[in-house]
Amino acid sequence: MVYLGDIKHIFFDLDDTLWDFESNSRCVLEELFNEFGLAAKLKTDFHTFHTAYKKVNAGLWSDYYQKRLTKEELRDKRFDCTFRDFGYEAYRESINVSELYLQRSPHGKQLKANCLDVLQYLSAGGYELHVITNGFKEVQQVKMNSSGLNPYFRTVIISEEHGYIKPDPAIFRIAERLSGARTSECLIVGDNLESDIAGGEGAGWKTIYFNDTDKKHRHHGLSVMDLIELKTIL
Repeated sequence: MVYLGDIKHIFFDLDDTLWDFESNSRCVLEELFNEFGLAAKLKTDFHTFHTAYKKVNAGLWSDYYQKRLTKEELRDKRFDCTFRDFGYEAYRESINVSELYLQRSPHGKQLKANCLDVLQYLSAGGYELHVITNGFKEVQQVKMNSSGLNPYFRTVIISEEHGYIKPDPAIFRIAERLSGARTSECLIVGDNLESDIAGGEGAGWKTIYFNDTDKKHRHHGLSVMDLIELKTIL
């Protein structure tokens, strides 16, 4: 067993760590792709559109983490930029797609493999469980309610509500205050090397990188490819 110090509080990222953002998002995007007849308008198939959207969205979220972009700009640009990648300029339509996406996607129920099993195990082991997420406040709680995650967590820290976003150390200090935890007692589990892992390390927390897609990375710390592995670590 890997020694992680006196960990008492485990903070989980939400999107793509517990809640399967990729699967839930893809389902809604495919619905909207068909609903708006985007195959003909963009002259492409869904797979190509989805790949382009994910690239655009990831870049905008990175800008948002670095405070180079506002929440409203992120929402308004991601579909518009993706449309333009295919030579289709329809800003009003892109906003309509964005609004429907935000309405529908949080209701997805798909969780990461073994998620509830691991949460039950950790709760039974006496750990205090929390969520710390950069997602937008009006959708994150919906995700937790829809997927049955709420009962496992004592506190849910949504960065937007506090004016700081991961990896800013300030949001980690706020999380400690709200949870009543000391820095040495905190561990974060997350899928984002920038916001979760670098952010947690910068705040003096222990970290576990959740990498279930086998993507190449330069992280040399503790990592897992399946949440079930947390049972052998904690």
